[in-house]
Amino acid sequence: MIDIKNLTISEARELLKSKSISAKELTEAYLKRIKSSSKLNAYCLVDEENALKQAAVSDITLKSKTTPSMCGIPIGVKDLFCTKGIKTQAASKILEGFIPSYESTVTQKLWDAGSVMLGKLNMDEFAMGSSNETSVYGPVTSPWRSQDEVSLTPGGSSGGCSAAVAADLCLAAIGTDTGGSIRQPAAFTGIVGLKPTYGRCSRWGVIAFASSLDQAGSLTKTVRDSAIILETISGFDTKDSTSGQHAVPNFEQMLTGDIRKKKIGVPKEYKIDDTPEEIEKLWTDGIAKLSDAGAEIVEISLPHTRYALPTYYVLAPAEASSNLARYDGIRYGKRATISETEGLIELYERSRSEGFGKEVKRRIMLGTYVLSAGFYEAYYIRAQKVRMLIKNDFDTVFSQGIDAILTPTAPSAAFPLGEKIDKSPIEMYLNDIFTVPANLAGLPGISIPSGLDKKGLPLGLQLIGKSWNEGELLNIAYRLEQDTGFNIKPKCWWE
Repeated sequence: MIDIKNLTISEARELLKSKSISAKELTEAYLKRIKSSSKLNAYCLVDEENALKQAAVSDITLKSKTTPSMCGIPIGVKDLFCTKGIKTQAASKILEGFIPSYESTVTQKLWDAGSVMLGKLNMDEFAMGSSNETSVYGPVTSPWRSQDEVSLTPGGSSGGCSAAVAADLCLAAIGTDTGGSIRQPAAFTGIVGLKPTYGRCSRWGVIAFASSLDQAGSLTKTVRDSAIILETISGFDTKDSTSGQHAVPNFEQMLTGDIRKKKIGVPKEYKIDDTPEEIEKLWTDGIAKLSDAGAEIVEISLPHTRYALPTYYVLAPAEASSNLARYDGIRYGKRATISETEGLIELYERSRSEGFGKEVKRRIMLGTYVLSAGFYEAYYIRAQKVRMLIKNDFDTVFSQGIDAILTPTAPSAAFPLGEKIDKSPIEMYLNDIFTVPANLAGLPGISIPSGLDKKGLPLGLQLIGKSWNEGELLNIAYRLEQDTGFNIKPKCWWE
């Protein structure tokens, strides 16, 4: 018997090719696990019928001499990706009942490569959140628990993705990262989270939050699996004006583990006050491991990093207020009931008021404010200028020969559900302090599970690389993953 709980994509691929297991058997095994894991609330939709149909097609393809690298691999998809004929709601009431008539480019690439979609994964509403508690489907619970058995956040906004991968409810998941929404959940649940260079993967068919920051990526069990998926979902797309025309290499073949003479930057600005001692130690240990592997460690300066978080929380809400203006309850989604004496404006107002959640409303209002007359130049234009300074800092460092930058992924381990959601929004926003700069600069970033805190919860380290240089970034991450040797899994309390 094959234990799917210990399978990675690369291992499953070999089993499928050798006929040790069929795509149908593998899919059925995951569907069975999903049914017994409802306490996690990771999936907001399970499409068993479609999954089994895709698996049957994969089994036919697997009989041929050459098969795509993702053929027969069961995955989960964040509810932000439009899937043709399958409900896509962005975890929001405003998109109630919306069924797209088209497929996102990223998911189409996966289906063309033979992947099997198990279902749609829960998330923060419109990807706005860091704890997966703003969803219309209710919060996702992490498969990890602290020593006192408290329910924890799986991170956000891709919390359903991180929980599903960590709990072995799929072999991998496709998510999005606007300010850390792949990397932070990955760190919280002890898995690998990759955000590619902005423009590496098409945004067409992905419900927009902040268009200049959103990027599709993966949550996987290993760096090798991240490389396999990245090659599948990357590539230029004529339907996306921000898509980059860059060659897509075989990222998996670039995983040699040899990082001798590579220069790893350690930014002094990331050493912030009140950082827990265990995260400082994790960072120090990561630096030592890379040094022992032959890399040169260089202290660097990213002087405008301190302004990254306020810059992000001006620009992202501004873009969100523009993107979400299209949802009015007229063509699709939730439409409010109004009286005969009320008109179109009242219909818009009530539909949006009833359809959007508290956090989404907060960001729309903030974004509308910074774009309004009298404040546009004081806030939005100034934030755009600071964003360029942040990008220039990274460009300067990389031009000096730095190959990658090592930082913590998040300022803490996963926190209990309910602990921050009803407090000051600033407390929640601070979870993005280490991840946001890479989004503002459009750079690739990856989180690697690297240890446990004193409560036995996962902690992650982040590597940030040069634009369009994911191959080198993945190789450095691969070496760190090998030397760290993190292979701890959560106890199955939810079954």
